[in-house]
Amino acid sequence: MTPLVAPGPALTPAQSTRFARHLSLATVGSDGQRRLLNSRVLVIGAGGLGSPMISYLAAAGVGHLTVLDDDRVEESNLQRQVIHAGTPIGALKVDSAKEAALRINPDMKVTALAERLTADNALDLFAAHDVVVDGADNFATRYLANDAAELTGTPVVWGTIFGFDGQVSTFWPGHGPTLRDLFPEQPDADSVPSCADGGVLGLLCGWVGSVMGTEAVKLICGIGEPLLGRFARIDALAGRMTELAFAPDPDRPAVTELVEVPQSCATSPVAEVSAAQLPQLDNYTLIDVRESWERDIVSVPNAVAIPLDELRADRWSAVENATTARRLVFMCKSGARSRSAIELLGSADGRELLNLAGGVLAWAAAEGIDAVY
Repeated sequence: MTPLVAPGPALTPAQSTRFARHLSLATVGSDGQRRLLNSRVLVIGAGGLGSPMISYLAAAGVGHLTVLDDDRVEESNLQRQVIHAGTPIGALKVDSAKEAALRINPDMKVTALAERLTADNALDLFAAHDVVVDGADNFATRYLANDAAELTGTPVVWGTIFGFDGQVSTFWPGHGPTLRDLFPEQPDADSVPSCADGGVLGLLCGWVGSVMGTEAVKLICGIGEPLLGRFARIDALAGRMTELAFAPDPDRPAVTELVEVPQSCATSPVAEVSAAQLPQLDNYTLIDVRESWERDIVSVPNAVAIPLDELRADRWSAVENATTARRLVFMCKSGARSRSAIELLGSADGRELLNLAGGVLAWAAAEGIDAVY
């Protein structure tokens, strides 16, 4: 495989000492380390996957990292986003990530961009970097990154995590299939719960993020066999990594422009009620589709607990066994799972189905309750 990056200047004595274990690897050696030092890598997301990627790419000697993320550190992040340990809650993640990377390798350059990937900045960002590692947490950004890669020819290392499972692949237009060959259509935004709603094993982030970082190093140095046309699935509970081979779809239309899809798009219209409007309703039952551990953090008085998995199994019988009210208000943490519950039930059989906009977080804010989790 042809290396992505040309070797930079000769190593200094200090660099030879620092990266001695790389120099001992015949496939990396001095040339490979000089390529790393001369490389520019864009990291999308400074969260669960970004944490190990940024840490290990900095330690590996990547010369210039750009970290893109507009989010701020929350206490619930620290279970898996280890790069932010010791960072004040509310700080920008990119600033925290930059400080951590420079502690690991003070000689590198780090650019912190507190913004999202958009149709306006994607092409310039991709063209300015040798490789992109995509640790985004939403479908819209992943597909935007894929399309920007196709338009610029920039390789993208892609990864996702959920629960105890992770997925990794490498998409390099012109050298193998891309995300749209694997998953042609972008899924609806609410079709898969977020890590906040569905949970994630913190240690899994280290496993998946390290695989992604390794892919980037392989591309830069031109070594090994990248995950081109190979979809790797990591099952943390089984301790197993399996692969699925896939090929370019000859009938897939080429990407000719960037089209940005809103991250909050809904699968279908669902009537909503705000937390402020809730006290004005009459003859209704509030149905909480969250899990029991979430209700232990914050609960809403008089709400009926029917977890989403129970609704999936029993559909209307679960509701009918819990209430005879003709107006049902569904609630989860932020509004995504409760929307899914309404869509799952389908026909209301004469009942009015409403989604609590913003979920329990909006309700808690209206009540002056701290419900961060």
